[in-house]
Amino acid sequence: MRRKSRLRGRASRVDNGAAWISYSDMMAALLLVFVMVLCYTIYQYFSLLETKSAELDAQSALLTSQQETLDEQQSQLLDKQNALDSALTEIDTQKGLLNVQEQTLTEQEATIAAAKAALTEKEDALNETQSTLSEQEAKLNAAMDLLESQQIAMDEQQQKLEDLVGVRTKIIRDLAAALTENDLKASVDSNTGDIMLESTVFFDYNSDTIKEEGRTFLNRFIPVYLSVLLSEDYVDYLGEIVIEGHTDTSGTYLYNLELSQERALSVAKFCLQMESLTDTQRSLLYDILTAKGRSYSDPVYDANGNVDMEASRRVEFKFRLKDSEMIDEIRDILSSDDQ
Repeated sequence: MRRKSRLRGRASRVDNGAAWISYSDMMAALLLVFVMVLCYTIYQYFSLLETKSAELDAQSALLTSQQETLDEQQSQLLDKQNALDSALTEIDTQKGLLNVQEQTLTEQEATIAAAKAALTEKEDALNETQSTLSEQEAKLNAAMDLLESQQIAMDEQQQKLEDLVGVRTKIIRDLAAALTENDLKASVDSNTGDIMLESTVFFDYNSDTIKEEGRTFLNRFIPVYLSVLLSEDYVDYLGEIVIEGHTDTSGTYLYNLELSQERALSVAKFCLQMESLTDTQRSLLYDILTAKGRSYSDPVYDANGNVDMEASRRVEFKFRLKDSEMIDEIRDILSSDDQ
C-alpha cells in the first residue's frame, strides 16, 4: 500500500512538470504569434502610410491643378461679367427700341382691329351671300334632278313612241300583205292601218242586218285580220279594236247616228259569235273590241269636193295601240313645231 502511494506521488509530480513545460511552450508560441502579428501590422501601417502619402501628393497636385482651373474660370467669369454688363447695356438700348416698337405695334393693333371689324362685316355679308347661294344651289340641284327625271321620262316615252310607231308600221305592212295573200279586197290606210269596207257589201239601204254577201266576206276577212293583230308579235301592244259605222249625209244626224251604231254593233256581234274564233281570241276581243257609230260626222268627198254618198256609207276596222293617245299628242306637238 505504501509502495502504491509513493508511485502515485511520483507520477503526480511528473505530470505537473510536463504540464508546466507544455504551458510554457504554448505561451512562447503565442508570444511568437503576437510578435509576428505586430510586425505584420507595423508593416501594413507603413505600407498604408506610404500609399496614403502618395495619394495625398496626388490629391495635392490635383488640388493645385483645380486651383489653376478655378483661377482660369474666375478670369473667364470676369470676362463674361464684362460681356454681361455690355449685354445689359445693349439690352437697355433694345428696351428703348422695344418701347418704340410696342408703341408702333399698339397703333398697328388698333389698325388691325379696325380691319378685323371691317373683315367681320364682310364675312357676315359673305356668309349671307353663301347662304343665299346655297339655297339657290339647292334649288338648282332640285331643278337639275327634276330635269334629269323628266329627261329620263322623256327618253322612256321617246323609246315607247319609237317602239309603237315601229310596231304600227309593221302591223300595217303585215295586214296589207295578209289581205293581198288571201285575195281580200280591202284598202289599208298606210298611215293609220284603218281598213275601209263598203257598207253596200254588208247592208241594204237603211238596214242594219248583215247581208249574206257580207257574212261571207267577214268569215274570210276577220280570221286574217285577227291573225295579224292578235299574233304573239303584236298582241301585247294592242290596246283596242274599233268597228266604226258611217252613213251618208241624207236624213237627220240622230237617225244616222242610231243606224251607224246598229250597223257597227251588228258587225261586232258577228265577229264575237264566229265559230272559228278560239277561246283565247274571244276572251281578248271581250276586252278590246268596241263598236262605235259616227253618223255622217266623217263623210267621204270626191275629187270635186262634194260628198260621195255611196263611199260615205261604210264600215271601218281600226286598231289602237297602247299609249296611242300619247303618240297622237306628240305628233300634234311635232307638227306644230314644224309649222
